[in-house]
Amino acid sequence: MNRILVVEDEPTIAIALQDDLEDEGYRVEAISDGLTAIEKARAGGWDLILLDVMLPGKDGFSVLREMRKDDHRTPVILLTARGHEQDRITGLSLGADDYVTKPFSRQELLLRVQAVLRRAGPTWSAVHSFGDIQVDCERGEVRRGAAVLDVTALEFRLLLMFLENRGKVLSIERIGQMIWGADTFQSDRVVYTHVNNVRAKIEPVPSQPRYIVSLRGLGYRFDG
Repeated sequence: MNRILVVEDEPTIAIALQDDLEDEGYRVEAISDGLTAIEKARAGGWDLILLDVMLPGKDGFSVLREMRKDDHRTPVILLTARGHEQDRITGLSLGADDYVTKPFSRQELLLRVQAVLRRAGPTWSAVHSFGDIQVDCERGEVRRGAAVLDVTALEFRLLLMFLENRGKVLSIERIGQMIWGADTFQSDRVVYTHVNNVRAKIEPVPSQPRYIVSLRGLGYRFDG
């Protein structure tokens, strides 16, 4: 049974979310401020966190930033009334797995929860290597030699996606569908940002990529 932490300071929304998720069989705890959210996230044991952006104590962006800085890879769906593209880019760049703008329908949110939990599930039970990089799927780690690289959960999934599709051309649209889900639109800029973040961590010379190769007008191909 998946455990979900709901961080929402509007009581009516928090209660509705908890009821809807529990009706679907999830174990749910609801809290209402950013400082408590950080404590709960650090304690671990969550399969997913639904995180409102506008919170007392610390806003959702700050909570997410601290989580990823501490290498907590629990999937996060941001909930917000702020629908500006820059807010979406900020949240996703910080390592959010999805971004839902209020008001949203019960069915839409449940589908997004299911999609994120499905994508966060284990893909392989092996260690895969290229160059001096090892990707340990069971431990959820990327290593260069004995050193563990600091990658977010989203970056880890993005690297797995490339490894699963070695030698194949992947369009920006296709990458967005595989990482965020077929029903979620991500701008090209968001995809570029995350690909460049992965390159910065795995490429010998990030400005001259050897593994994640750009193909003008087509997308990317993983050569490794």
